[in-house]
Amino acid sequence: MHYFLGRSSVLSFPKIRSIFLRFHHTTTSRTCSCSKTVTDEKYKDPFKLGRKDLKNLYEDIKKEFLVSTAELREMCEYYFDGKGKAFRPMIVVLMARACNIHHNNSGEVQASQRSVAIIAEMIHTASLVHDDVIDDANSRRGKMTVNQIWGERKAVLAGDFILSAASVALARIGNITIISVLSQVIEDLVRGEFLQLGSKENEDERFTHYLEKTFKKTASLIANSCKAVCCPDPKVHEIAYQYGKNVGIAFQLIDDVLDFTSCADQLGKPAAADLKLGLATGPVLFACQQFPEMNAMIMRRFSLPGDVERARQYVLQSDGVQQTTYLAQRYCHEAMKEISKLRPSPERDALIQLTETVLTRDK
Repeated sequence: MHYFLGRSSVLSFPKIRSIFLRFHHTTTSRTCSCSKTVTDEKYKDPFKLGRKDLKNLYEDIKKEFLVSTAELREMCEYYFDGKGKAFRPMIVVLMARACNIHHNNSGEVQASQRSVAIIAEMIHTASLVHDDVIDDANSRRGKMTVNQIWGERKAVLAGDFILSAASVALARIGNITIISVLSQVIEDLVRGEFLQLGSKENEDERFTHYLEKTFKKTASLIANSCKAVCCPDPKVHEIAYQYGKNVGIAFQLIDDVLDFTSCADQLGKPAAADLKLGLATGPVLFACQQFPEMNAMIMRRFSLPGDVERARQYVLQSDGVQQTTYLAQRYCHEAMKEISKLRPSPERDALIQLTETVLTRDK
């Protein structure tokens, strides 16, 4: 897997840093080209366009939980309360429409394509339930986590049950290719969690490790879900996959930025959560270039008293947040290049607009 922009090779961390220093220099006097493009009036609001296909999304998800135990049902339905952004299913239905129009000029979303959107949200939510257990998190989306209310053991089982219900829904589609593509997501989620538990001493390896973890834990679901709703053309498969991969990585990079720049009320979870978990994300890795003393803290996963606050201050004093944002912009620019290869349609334009939404979100 190639994690930075092109498909030829992984760039080294010093090269990545130099690219973004140059990128910063060339964009200080003008608006980023991707931002300039997607704010054009002809581009459509992705949330409005995707809304009709996502009507009754959460009710349909709840129908997948064929369980008679009231407590287990309540746990499984807890995060499907209609208050989420439905970011992943929205991308899936927009991609489905854009690909259908490109393939045979049909703008209708097929039942199997909408099922992929439902399954994507179920897999994502199951991973959140499991992540909260691993992280001992106490808040998610502005409310208490499943593990805080029902305990860790039951939370693990609830996450498992959501995942099993998603698997049943996936099997019901009956398409071997779609089953194979989405099964890869589950494998990547597990591998990504294992990557997150490890760390690298070598600076160059550390950044590659971080981007690989980011792909597997966040971008794989978006990339493979987009691929799963495409027409049979392998070229379109690749366009959809590359769009989803690049948007997914950018989404997580901005998430890592917000961990340093947004307050807990905006995020719906504690700020500086990643540092408290011992995780060195993009802003930290870039800041380490300016403050080498952070290396020791990274290797001990910010475990000593004062490490978290000290690391946070180093990040805020550095250009780590700025460089991580530039990196996200470049991924979004690559996503735009890919999706622009499809035939023009309101849905394709909405997916272009979505790249700006990813960059400008504040929670």
